[in-house]
Amino acid sequence: MAPPSFSQDSPQFSTFKDCLARRVLAYPGILDHSETEPDAESDPLDDFTVYLAEEIWPYLPSALQEATHENRDAVPDVDGLPLENIPTAFSDTLLSCGFTQDADDATAFLRKVLKSYVAEACAPPPMWSKTRTTECEICEREVPLTYHHLIPREVHDKVRKKKWHPEAMLNSVAWLCRPCHSAVHGVASNEVLAREFYTVDLLLAREDIQKWKKYAEKQRFGVRRG
Repeated sequence: MAPPSFSQDSPQFSTFKDCLARRVLAYPGILDHSETEPDAESDPLDDFTVYLAEEIWPYLPSALQEATHENRDAVPDVDGLPLENIPTAFSDTLLSCGFTQDADDATAFLRKVLKSYVAEACAPPPMWSKTRTTECEICEREVPLTYHHLIPREVHDKVRKKKWHPEAMLNSVAWLCRPCHSAVHGVASNEVLAREFYTVDLLLAREDIQKWKKYAEKQRFGVRRG
């Protein structure tokens, strides 16, 4: 039976695709193209993520597809979600590309993506969304931004104890869209961010963040400002 049709323009689908892309990015090297393929129009991460997202999205429960902060109480618990109807094409692709070892592994992979998706789709809007209009400092899109502490507050005490940075630097920030903010925290722990990637330039020097930037800058944001 053919899956129901759906729109790629929904903010929920875009969020799911972003979460899937970040999960794929956690496996460095798998999607790397040859050095002899400099096609500027081709983005392996984007192409692969679009394919996987289109395969699996129509089979997800409607309550997941419509997840928002307002209806978060109706969103099912991902841990208890039956995923027996995963298309074989989705599982086979993950297996053939080296992301998973078997069907159970593919289900676990998807469940992790869905947990990230639910957390992001159901998150409250950034409190600064009505007052900040500059572009994201990573993807350079003009979208609602979040407030990212370049030296995460959770490790401020350790930073002081180890004297990694002067006190004046502790409250340095970057304005990032939610997907880019999540991507930054996905590539390194708070301690590593504080010690090694405490400026936007240092973050952008990372290969995985450059790959994410290339992907993210082409994505349409679900809610645009007027």
